[in-house]
Amino acid sequence: SLLRLYKKTSGNGTLTLYLGKRDYVDHVQNVDPVEGVVKIDPAGIAGRKVFVKLACAFHYGREDLDVIGLSFRKDIWVKHIQLYPDAGHKPNLTPMHGCLLKKAGEQGRAFTFDIATNLPCSVTLQPGPDNAGKACGVDFEVKTYIATETDPEEELDRKDTARMTVRKIQFAPDATGAPGPKADICKSFMMSDKPVHLQASLEKEIYYHGDPINVNIKVKNETSRTVTKIKIIVEQTTDVVLYSADKYTKTVLAQDFGETIDAHSTFNKSLAVTPLLAENKKKRGLALDGRLKDEDTNLASNTIIRPGMDKEVLGILVSYKIKVNLMVSSGGLLGGLTASDIQVELPLILMHPKPQGKLIVLPNK
Repeated sequence: SLLRLYKKTSGNGTLTLYLGKRDYVDHVQNVDPVEGVVKIDPAGIAGRKVFVKLACAFHYGREDLDVIGLSFRKDIWVKHIQLYPDAGHKPNLTPMHGCLLKKAGEQGRAFTFDIATNLPCSVTLQPGPDNAGKACGVDFEVKTYIATETDPEEELDRKDTARMTVRKIQFAPDATGAPGPKADICKSFMMSDKPVHLQASLEKEIYYHGDPINVNIKVKNETSRTVTKIKIIVEQTTDVVLYSADKYTKTVLAQDFGETIDAHSTFNKSLAVTPLLAENKKKRGLALDGRLKDEDTNLASNTIIRPGMDKEVLGILVSYKIKVNLMVSSGGLLGGLTASDIQVELPLILMHPKPQGKLIVLPNK
C-alpha cells in the first residue's frame, strides 16, 4: 500500500488510535477533516466509556511548571466523540477510513472531526538556546481515552490513553498574477530645497521559504548629499491572541549593501535577500512552523485568514515586513558626521508552495 499509517496504543493495550496522515491542510474556506479509527478491546473497558477528542491548545512551554500548579496548556478549541458504547457517531466512511478499518479489524470504530476555520495553524515559538522541554506554541492533538464521562474532572491514567500530535498547515494560495507591493517616500533635508526619492517594490505577492527575495530599489537623489549605504531588514511580527493581545517583532534578517548613490544622480537596482531560520537559531520567541517531534522546520509561514476573521482567531498569527533604509551622509560644512536615513516598508508573505498532485490512497491488499 502507498498509505502510511500512524498508530499509537494505550499503555494497557485496550485502545489503538489509527490515523492515515498527520498534516491537515487549511484551505482558508475549509480545513481537511481528521479521519481516524480507534480499535477498542471491550475486555479492558470495565463498564466505562471510550472517547476520542481533538483539541487545539496553546502550550506555555515546560511541563514541569505544572508541578507547581501553573497550567501549561490552555485549550482553544475542543471536540469530543463517544465511540463506545456506541452513542450514534456515524461518519461518512471514506477510502481513508476503509484502509484504517482494514488494519484495525473488527474492533475498529471510525470517527471524523471537522476542524473549525477560525483556528490558528500549528506554530512553535523557538525556545532559548538553554531551554529544554516542550516549546511554547499552538498544537493540535488527537487523543482517545477511557473514562466515565466526556470531560473527566479527575486526571486520566496515562495507561488509559493514546494520543498523537497532528498539524494544521497552510500552503500558499494560487498566485493571482497581481504585482507585488510597492512603497515610496520623498524626503527633504535641512539646508536643501531638493529631496531624495526612494521607491521599493517586490516582484510578486508571495515568496516561498528559502527562495531569494528580489527587492527592486529606485532612488533619485536630487540633493548634494551622498547615499552611503542601503540596508534591508526583514521583520517577523507575532500576534499572540489569548487572554490579551500581545505583539512581538523580531528581526530575522538585516543586510547592508555597500551601494553608494552620488549627489544629483539616480540608482535603479534589484537587491536579493533570503531570510532563513539557520541564521536565527538563537533567537528566543521566534515563530516557527509547527513540528512533529524534532524534525527540521523553518520560519513560521504567514497566517492567511478570511477577511474580517482577525478578531475571532485565537492563538498565534504571523506576518512579515521588509524595511528598506537609505543611509544619507550629512552635507555641508557641519562636520559630515551625522547621517540620517530614509525608510520605506513593504508587506511580505512567506509560505510553502502547495504540493503537486493529489495523494492517491490505495487500499491494502
